[in-house]
Amino acid sequence: MKKLLATVALSAFLMTGAAGFQSAADAATPKDQLIVAFNMNNVLTMDPAAITGGEAVQILNNVYDSLAQLNPETRALEPRLAESWDIAPDNMSVTFHLRKDAKFASGNPVTAEDVAFSLKRLLTLNLAQASYLKSRGFKSEDIDKYFVAKDANTFVLTLPKEDDPKLIIMVLTQAGPGSILDSKLVMSHEKDGDMGRDWLANNSAGSGAFAINKWRANEYVILNRNDGFWGGKSEMKRVLMRHLPESQTQRLGLEQGDIDVGFSLAAPDLKALEVKEGLKIETVPSAGFYYLAVSMKDERFANPKVREALRYLIDYDGINETIMPYFGVKRQRPINSGAFSAMEDPGFAIDLPKAQQLLAEAGYPDGFKTSIRVISTQQFLDAATAIQGTLALAGIEAEIITGGGSQIYGAMRNREFELLVGRGGGGQFPHPDSNLRALIYNPNNADEAKLTNYQGWRTSFFNEELNGIIEKALVEPDKDKQIELYKSVQTKMEKDIIPSIQPFSERVVTAAYQANVHHVIVNPWVCRFEGVTKD
Repeated sequence: MKKLLATVALSAFLMTGAAGFQSAADAATPKDQLIVAFNMNNVLTMDPAAITGGEAVQILNNVYDSLAQLNPETRALEPRLAESWDIAPDNMSVTFHLRKDAKFASGNPVTAEDVAFSLKRLLTLNLAQASYLKSRGFKSEDIDKYFVAKDANTFVLTLPKEDDPKLIIMVLTQAGPGSILDSKLVMSHEKDGDMGRDWLANNSAGSGAFAINKWRANEYVILNRNDGFWGGKSEMKRVLMRHLPESQTQRLGLEQGDIDVGFSLAAPDLKALEVKEGLKIETVPSAGFYYLAVSMKDERFANPKVREALRYLIDYDGINETIMPYFGVKRQRPINSGAFSAMEDPGFAIDLPKAQQLLAEAGYPDGFKTSIRVISTQQFLDAATAIQGTLALAGIEAEIITGGGSQIYGAMRNREFELLVGRGGGGQFPHPDSNLRALIYNPNNADEAKLTNYQGWRTSFFNEELNGIIEKALVEPDKDKQIELYKSVQTKMEKDIIPSIQPFSERVVTAAYQANVHHVIVNPWVCRFEGVTKD
């Protein structure tokens, strides 16, 4: 409640010319200002090169523009700072043609030199967001070859190795790796060769619809409208993004009209708000999956018949209908439904006789004892408990081991677990490689390889045939052939090659907002406030 009162006080302070809050019944935010509640625990800096987590992306998507964007609804690539782009016939370079009317909030024009500077800075500083490009083979020592300003409005990006240039463009849509900085402004604040890092931790140098006015860690971020934005002035003159980690506090603020949008509400509060007049609840697809993972270092789960049996001991419908509302929707394939080439689910369901037959063929007619590791967050724990119950039907006695993220996923990274209910699997970009490289691909299964970013490695799953198809599909220039290759991966995992990770739900995100607020983009990875309006 104290945090909510602080929000009200700060909001009232921001409302120049507004009457302020009179009472809960009369409370309403001004028509030209947006008050947003979310969790800022992972927001540690405003430097695009150093941010981590979706919340920081959600902030900086509004501050820094990118060359392209993903349509929030269709996930299709669309122009942004780049009016168009040309992919070379050999797929080894992309030429971007920039808008000529784009300016930074400082008034400086956006040029190809700024684009080159932003990407060179990213790799040179080698902070958190550099991993997006490093994982595609980009190296700091070759930045002058990769990023070239051909003229003021033409930027050429050269790939370091064979890849899918469409995926590279998708990466560059996201705040962090794709944020274009005002090079003149940033370098005017350089200290001791830090390329403006110290200054950018608390300031902004973007060309987005808003600029950072002020921010305080774990308190708030205030964004002021950039009147020179190439897309036109936003109807929102100011946006207050407030740190309110408690779901009940967000719910109360929405009910009283003190908050326009709540982005991090718990299921019970969302359910209660659904029946409230004047409020809307919206759920949209996000990235990754909830899944049951096995460790193939355990000889029982190394047996494909045991892994197949587990497929038929998950109550997919029951879990998604009773546990996952607001968190996930049923999905059984390891490619997010919004990615191109994604196939319909194979239709796995509880089938006790089939599971028992497979276990008997594997040498476990009476089942066995094992353990399920799971973080203590409610939806994870409830899903693990449901799976524990259905495993027991086939004689598999699974002890549930709970803990924090570092304990549970730490055990997975160390390959020291048996079963695990978790969440992950890429998918920030609507490209099958984003999921498959996270969940299935494993180039080296040796313990000493320590490829902890690959969940295939964490679960000791290694299949040369699937690795080869995933690698071939990524660089296939013919779109139809590429789609068929990705479909073949899905078909093989359904019928022939049983993977170590079985998704049971595709992650979604949910927000609640006032009915008079329109054009809210709920997904934090593509969220922008520039189009928000109020009645």
